[in-house]
Amino acid sequence: MDSPQHALKLPDCMKLLPEETMGVMRRLEWYARKRMQGTLSGRHSSPDKGFSAEFAEHREYAPGDDPKNLDWKVMAKSDRHVIKQYIEETNLRTMMVVDVSGSMEYTGDEAAQVDAVPLSKLAYAKHLAAALSYLFIKQGDAVGLTTFDQEVRSFVRAGSRPSQVRRILQELHETKAGKDTDCGAVLHRVAERIPKRGVVVVISDLFDDPDKIIEALHHFDYRQHELVLFHLLAEEELTFPFKKFQRFRDLEGVAEMLRIDPQAVRAAYLEKVRNFVKRIDGACGKMRADYVPVNTKTPLRDTLLRYLGGRK
Repeated sequence: MDSPQHALKLPDCMKLLPEETMGVMRRLEWYARKRMQGTLSGRHSSPDKGFSAEFAEHREYAPGDDPKNLDWKVMAKSDRHVIKQYIEETNLRTMMVVDVSGSMEYTGDEAAQVDAVPLSKLAYAKHLAAALSYLFIKQGDAVGLTTFDQEVRSFVRAGSRPSQVRRILQELHETKAGKDTDCGAVLHRVAERIPKRGVVVVISDLFDDPDKIIEALHHFDYRQHELVLFHLLAEEELTFPFKKFQRFRDLEGVAEMLRIDPQAVRAAYLEKVRNFVKRIDGACGKMRADYVPVNTKTPLRDTLLRYLGGRK
C-alpha cells in the first residue's frame, strides 16, 4: 500500500504572495516613463549609450574603444576619430521603500481581508510590495527593498534573479512595526543610497511634517528617479466616523493615550487631512510623480488593477 501523500507546506513568507495575486500580476506589465539605467536589453529606454537601434550622438574615440564602432564617414569629412553612440533598451532598477513605523500597525474595522484576516496598513503595504516585486522580477527587471521608521531598518540591494522575490518576501515577513517615524529625514537618506537612476516606490501613511516629506520627494526627483507614492490610509483615518467619546492611543508612543470628543474635533481633523492630501498630491504632480491614494478597505487586487491598468 502506497504511503499517504503530504501536501508541501509553503514558507510563511509566501503568504504575502498568494496565487490570486500572482495570477493578477502575470497579466500586467510595468513600463518606465523616464529613461532608466540598467544592464540588460529590454522594454525600458536607457540614458546609457549602447549599440542598438536609436542613434544618440557622437563622442571622441578613446583608447579601448572598439574600432568597429568608428564613424568612417565623419572621419573622412573632418579627420576626427569619433564613435557612434545609441540609446539602448534596458532593464530598470526599482527600490521598494516601505514604512514600518508604529502608525502603520493600525487596522480599521473596514479593512480589506486576506484569508479572513483584516489587513493593517503595514500588512497591506507588505502585500503590495510583494506583488510589485513579483511583477518586476517576472519581466526581467531588478528590484530591492528598504524598510524604515525613524531610521533605515533594512536594505536589500536590487537584484533580478527569481530568488530575489523570496528574499524580499522573507525580509517583509520578518519585519515588525517600529515606533516613531521620521519619514522626511529617512527618505533623504534612502535617496542617497540608491546608486543608479531607476524607479522608487514609496509605500507609507506619510505621518510626518508635509514640508519635510515634500522636500525629500524632491530629492528623488533631483536624482532623476521615477517616483511612485502609494499613500496608505484606513477608512477611519479618512472619514473619522467616531461619534461617542473615544480613547485614542498613539501607536508611535509619542503622546499619552487621549480621551477625545470626536464630534468636537471632526471638522477640523477632516480639513487637515484634506489639506495634507492635497499638498502631497500637488507636489507629486509638479514632479510628474505618481501619487496613488489607497484606502485599506479596498481589496489589494482592485488597487493593483486600477493603478497598473490606468498607467498602461
